[in-house]
Amino acid sequence: MRFIDLRSDTVTKPSPEMKQFMLQAELGDDVYGDDPTVNMLEAAVAEHFGFESAVFCASGTMTNQIAIKTHTIPGDEVICDITSHVYNYEGGGIAFNSGVQVRPVMGNAGKITAEQIEAQIQPAIINLPRTSLVVLENTLNKAGGNFYSLAEIAPIAAMCKKHQLPLHLDGARIFNALIETKDNAKDYANYFDSISICFSKGLGAPVGSVLVGSKLFIDKARRYRRLFGGGMRQAGVIAAGALYALRNNIERLAEDHKRAKAIGECLAQCTFVQELLPVHTNIIIFKLKDQVPSDVFLGKLKAEGIIANTMGKQCIRFVTHLDFNDEMLAKLIITLNKISNLEL
Repeated sequence: MRFIDLRSDTVTKPSPEMKQFMLQAELGDDVYGDDPTVNMLEAAVAEHFGFESAVFCASGTMTNQIAIKTHTIPGDEVICDITSHVYNYEGGGIAFNSGVQVRPVMGNAGKITAEQIEAQIQPAIINLPRTSLVVLENTLNKAGGNFYSLAEIAPIAAMCKKHQLPLHLDGARIFNALIETKDNAKDYANYFDSISICFSKGLGAPVGSVLVGSKLFIDKARRYRRLFGGGMRQAGVIAAGALYALRNNIERLAEDHKRAKAIGECLAQCTFVQELLPVHTNIIIFKLKDQVPSDVFLGKLKAEGIIANTMGKQCIRFVTHLDFNDEMLAKLIITLNKISNLEL
């Protein structure tokens, strides 16, 4: 059985056109800086977001971890929202890779404010860790695809500048946010010191993320990429997938958002739903009623050829993507309504 896979937008397969583009990529040794396709991708992403430089890495976790390592020294402290990916889903990498700790902040639907951050900055006392970095996420995975607008980011950036704190963005799904806010990507360079941009999620490339920043920052980050074992050789074959995605797959994200909102409208009427987070982009998170165990619910979906993930106790997450079409949407809605009418 071929399943309708809503576990994540990372499950997409390269389109025939993307695979053909990858097969035709000109290759070289990226560790020596000789891979023309990697160089082309890095230049394109840096230019797209208005930064001086960029480095291509294997994953968004790697770009985030390299950024944190580059911005901090062991014994420092990083401020982020308590639901952040860097805090919850990167294997404790902040402590393991950088020797720094996290000061999590309880935001509102995943978003933290300048006032909340400023209240958590440690005073310069020798027995306290040094606050050295603030990390935001856009869009917000655990907050159901919620997002920051640039107007919301501006006061945070101003506060960070006042305290001489670098500001990093985990922009794993930044293009999903931009489709909704209509903000100019180049304006991000005015607010952030570094951004991690993932191409294997909504944009549908098979692998790869890019870290952007100043030339000095990226030169240092490139060394840490090597230290982390991320120096790839003929990497242009995968960079080509990301380059194709950058050129072709941004505007179509609106289709994913439209389908996600249709799923949300259906779930709002389903009897098994206790709570549904607002649907902002391509992520749908809902809580099941206590009498509907999550494993039973997922089993009912799987029996109909649909798979999804849990997102905490009694919480289910659906993620729409470029391999999820209108026919699949129709089947999902029929299935959800069918389950809603059952005695679970």
